[in-house]
Amino acid sequence: MENITPEELKSRLDKGEQVNMVDVREPHEREEFNIGGTHLPLGDIRSMQTDSIDNLKDEEVIVYCRSGNRSGQAAMVLETMGFSNIKNLTGGMLAWQEKFGA
Repeated sequence: MENITPEELKSRLDKGEQVNMVDVREPHEREEFNIGGTHLPLGDIRSMQTDSIDNLKDEEVIVYCRSGNRSGQAAMVLETMGFSNIKNLTGGMLAWQEKFGA
């Protein structure tokens, strides 16, 4: 697993780059604030319910959560499931909002 900073991700998004993002937070957290991406809570990943992203196993996938902790766990689980290029958003949505606002 590698890390990506909020600044690096925002720069790529601002350039219009196609980025595969997975939000591993709970639904109520996502409703409050999100930056897009596929919603796949950590509990679903742990129970291997990843059908919605299985087609991305050989592509870069950036996972994020509230603080970077759950997404780090998700990244490790996804790697054991054969995902080859997982990046964790350091600091999660807290860092994103601190840098760029809501």
